Amino acid sequence: MVEEDADITEKAELEEDGYSLSARVLSAILYAVDTGDRAKLIELMEPLHAADIADMLEQVNAYDRRRLILLYGEEFDGEILSELDEGIRDEVIHVLRPEVLAEAVRDMESDDVVDLVEDLDEAAQEAILASLEDADRVAVEKSLSYPEFSAGRLMQREVVMGPEHWTVGQAIDFMREAEELPEDFYHMVLIDPKMHPVGHVTLGKILGAPRSQPLIELLEPGFRTFRVDESETDVAYAFNQYHMISAPVVDENDRVVGVITIDDAMNVLDEEHEEDIMRLAGVGEGSLADRVSDTVKQRLPWLAVNLVTAILASMVIAQFEDTIARFVALAVLMPIVASMGGNAGTQALTVAVRAIATRDLTGANVWRVIRREVLVGLANGLVFAVIMGAVGILWFGSPALGAVIGAAMVINLVIAGLAGIGVPVLLERVGVDPALASGAFVTTVTDVVGFFAFLGLAGVVLL
Repeated sequence: MVEEDADITEKAELEEDGYSLSARVLSAILYAVDTGDRAKLIELMEPLHAADIADMLEQVNAYDRRRLILLYGEEFDGEILSELDEGIRDEVIHVLRPEVLAEAVRDMESDDVVDLVEDLDEAAQEAILASLEDADRVAVEKSLSYPEFSAGRLMQREVVMGPEHWTVGQAIDFMREAEELPEDFYHMVLIDPKMHPVGHVTLGKILGAPRSQPLIELLEPGFRTFRVDESETDVAYAFNQYHMISAPVVDENDRVVGVITIDDAMNVLDEEHEEDIMRLAGVGEGSLADRVSDTVKQRLPWLAVNLVTAILASMVIAQFEDTIARFVALAVLMPIVASMGGNAGTQALTVAVRAIATRDLTGANVWRVIRREVLVGLANGLVFAVIMGAVGILWFGSPALGAVIGAAMVINLVIAGLAGIGVPVLLERVGVDPALASGAFVTTVTDVVGFFAFLGLAGVVLL
């Protein structure tokens, strides 16, 4: 009776969480693994989405992960591999029995297989490719021959196509009689006798038109194609900019070789955004599944860069030792100037990197944006200059000190706005990823300018 109540509770929790993974369900799954109860494990795992199972495999330790995978056996779905973090994907593939791996991969779309294989080591790649049928293996190897991060890598080979002279009825009959259709598709691509794309028709229009109507009369406006060597970043931008759902990919002879769908394009955008955020924070492409040594290697260079910037700022401070020694209040207040400048620079930098990524910041509007950020810095600087001027007077009883920190605040916030926009723009112009290096440069500028302005003015006004 108690066991039945526990089962009901677990199912209720799954329904309440939208079939996501709760701590109680995870504990029940691990208990089933400990007791070797495969039937119970399958019952608990069946309602879970592949992404939730992947999350669970990432959360448990390597020992439990191996036991769970082996006990789960042939129930293992290829979609789980697609959702796994790269850090443990190799490990999972090597744990899976060959026949289980083969069955899991066979059920995946070709683009998912390519996405899975391209990041694996050579041994794991060969294990995946060996599990595929000959035709599928050739298709995947062909996709892998295209440049990395290209449309050829992103596309799926399964395309629903038909001759340009077909009617709606012929298209419907073709799709009904087809042995296999892509799991997700939105258009039928019309082609000429040389396999050149003519246009595409949405499934909605096909289903809503008379059987006798020619498909050519139902073509979608704004049709476009992508070359196999076109950057996946450009593809994702076009999908987002023009609200596309799917688009054919053509080879050097303008023949259809695949199709890209909106889910793949949006995945690229998500990865780009995540990458920018991680790089702005100086943590590379790390994840919670990374080993300590890998995480150290990723973060150490950026900490070293920050050390250099700190040394530069300290060298500026060292030039004003006598001034600081005579006015101890300067040591109390100068971190405020640098901190405010750093925060203002980070704000402008984040806006700039995001605008560059979405192509909203271009040569046509760059000077207008720079002018805007400088004016924003000036306005914010004046506001905080008044506040810090009052602090200087009330705290230290020195109007001159209040004037110095107020003026330094204005100068540093103006420079922060200029650097926050200017630095990523310059880096992008010389071919360096703005998200990768802008933070270190902007921090250096705001620290050095902030200390120099504050201490320099203090040396002139207060001595």
